[in-house]
Amino acid sequence: MRSTHLFNHNWLYTPEKVMPDTPDDQFESVVLPHTNIILPHHNFDDAEYQFISTYRKHFTLPEPLNGRRLYLDFDAAMIAATVTINDHTFEEHKGGYTPFSYEITDYINEEGDNTLTVHLDSTERADIPPFGYVVDYLSFGGIYRDVWLRYVHPVHIENVFVKTFDVLTDEPRMEVDVQIVNQGKKDFSNHIALVLGLEDGATLYFAIAEHIDVKAGERIVHTLEINADDLLNRHGNWTNHYNDIEPYEEPIELELWSLDNPYLYQLTVELGPASDEAQIEAGIHPLDRQDLQFGFREAEFRDNGFYLNGEQLKIFGLNRHQTYPYIGAAASWRLQQKDADIIKYELGCNLVRTSHYPQSPYFLERCDQIGLLVFEEIPGWQHIGDEAWQQISLRDVRAMIERDRNHPSIIIWGVRINESLDNTAFYTATNQLAHELDPTRQTGGVRYFQDSEFLEDVFTFNDFSNSIEEPQQTPHLVTEFNGHMFPTKSWDNEERRIEHALRHARVHSRQMSMGGVSGAIGWCAFDYNTHAEFGSGDRICYHGVMDMFRLPKYAAYFYSSQIHPEERVVLQAATIWSMGDRSEGGNDPLTIFTNCDAIDLYIGEEHYGHFKPDEKSFPSLPHPPIQVTGLGMRWGEAFGDLRVVGHLNDEQVAEQYIGADGQPDQLILQVDDDKLYADGMDMTRVAFKIVDKHGNVLPYATSVVSFEIEGNADLIGDNPFPLVGGQAALYLRARETIGSVTITAKANRLSDATVTVEFIKKPSEEI
Repeated sequence: MRSTHLFNHNWLYTPEKVMPDTPDDQFESVVLPHTNIILPHHNFDDAEYQFISTYRKHFTLPEPLNGRRLYLDFDAAMIAATVTINDHTFEEHKGGYTPFSYEITDYINEEGDNTLTVHLDSTERADIPPFGYVVDYLSFGGIYRDVWLRYVHPVHIENVFVKTFDVLTDEPRMEVDVQIVNQGKKDFSNHIALVLGLEDGATLYFAIAEHIDVKAGERIVHTLEINADDLLNRHGNWTNHYNDIEPYEEPIELELWSLDNPYLYQLTVELGPASDEAQIEAGIHPLDRQDLQFGFREAEFRDNGFYLNGEQLKIFGLNRHQTYPYIGAAASWRLQQKDADIIKYELGCNLVRTSHYPQSPYFLERCDQIGLLVFEEIPGWQHIGDEAWQQISLRDVRAMIERDRNHPSIIIWGVRINESLDNTAFYTATNQLAHELDPTRQTGGVRYFQDSEFLEDVFTFNDFSNSIEEPQQTPHLVTEFNGHMFPTKSWDNEERRIEHALRHARVHSRQMSMGGVSGAIGWCAFDYNTHAEFGSGDRICYHGVMDMFRLPKYAAYFYSSQIHPEERVVLQAATIWSMGDRSEGGNDPLTIFTNCDAIDLYIGEEHYGHFKPDEKSFPSLPHPPIQVTGLGMRWGEAFGDLRVVGHLNDEQVAEQYIGADGQPDQLILQVDDDKLYADGMDMTRVAFKIVDKHGNVLPYATSVVSFEIEGNADLIGDNPFPLVGGQAALYLRARETIGSVTITAKANRLSDATVTVEFIKKPSEEI
């Protein structure tokens, strides 16, 4: 029977390439995910993480082999890994964004100690995508995703792919492709079974079994086909492991996966040998079993737009880089899932593009769970390398699709190197491979020029016209806009921060009015570290609608203002309410991002006026910004606090105050999670802000903030932190100790701020 063990603990690490006889005391103890060096959040050279490091792990087998095969699975390591188990060294794996595995059965000491060594080359090698020329993002080093130890029977399941068809008709059906390998010396003749369960994981829905034959040394793909009658009436033919399934008297409708109802079915595939009640009672279990989730849904780009489950949906999205301050890409599952939540719930997007590489399985799983669409693409940025380089890229296409094709959130594969020039042979091959591996999804290839050769199913185009160009090819999807055209810092003057937000608003209003455009994906969700050839002087691309700590700029308020008010009322004035920050002074016009249908504006005790959304300037947005004009100059005059009252259907539903004095009133310390697992891996964000008396962040409040921690956990980040922009964050990482941890933040002339986090035992079912 299959058995999988998380292999993240008890590693040793040194930032050098060392020999096998180097003593363990020359290493430090680490837990994965791990970055090869902790860095400041900006002002560092990418050469600082570009070196060869060594990871070492001593272990005994957690359970006997009992005739099974043993695999070592890496979810990813950046960027070239040479793995040695005891005295055997495997061929170097090239590539930092997709998973890779080694079978270690023949090199393991079953009864004794074993040593695993990984020499990890984190230099930007020209022979490995995305490198070979300049790249506008950083590929921080380290074994930054999980590692697993996997036991399998010699006859086992390698991959499962669920394909659904005709889900909007009265005759939906599904096919399940199961790839099976027989590494044994005997032919296999038994059955394969499929068990379908509802979202709760406990309710059986449907089960079937079929006989299969797999010769010794053979690898096959067996397809289980489930027609509409079987699917809708639960006419299964296999009940040995379960109570009998009674067919429904009337056919039922499938629960479709959608943005508002991301329903996930549970699928189990079992491979022999229990085929009768006597074997089951004798405790004979399946040789192998794989569990997964999937959804019934139909996603299609057409010439006149994108359709989800037959209904047209305008794509309203943002791009995401997987990197974080200090820790690079070595983020825990909790941080990965938090990013998906931010993009959907805080920013109101319906799609995220994984620019420019496959991203964490935890991030994609969360997109499935919450109903966030995904455009996933292969590693690369503008440059196409030689034939060997292209072969690695084709391998990445395969690895990405085989890993992720059961995610209902993924609606399109990006099979072209982002913003590269045309290459007919290469991109014919990537498209052909994608369609062979997944005939259920369309492909796209992101380019920046409209006269590019169109080999994919969707013309995916980076449009930096500050508008939306008329499509020359359809289906048409804008995959980037704005970004480097108008980089904006959290502490830029008010004019720039407002214009940054309004540029996003104008482009989305434009795309929503164009029938031949499926939607637009802004560049980008979060600021990110970059090379010296790009970004600002501190090597950050300030292109995000949020900063790199995932804290909002004014542009984030535009995105959140497009959320339906039944979900969450949004009311945010884009101003610090001062008289001298803008050119020529004043606050005219005053921009309010809101999903309210009207506001009342007060200055001090004076009611200034009643205002409605600016539908003339933004005719196609669900919730246009409100523009208040005629405020005048007020230079040198006393003026009162700003009060904005939001209304829906003539009922007051929200209110915001901004102090006129602009004085720092409080240091705020916030954690995303007040409970973490004491597993050495779990992490959460610790945000800190300097705010006025009404809780508004003061972007020009500069201060040195220092932190103290009491308890068994690690605070990761710049400490003390020279705060600019009024907001920033650190990260809190668990050790393996249960108990409470208290963090205290201090800043000159402000009262201390304190938060407490509890570290609890991880439930056994989540280990």
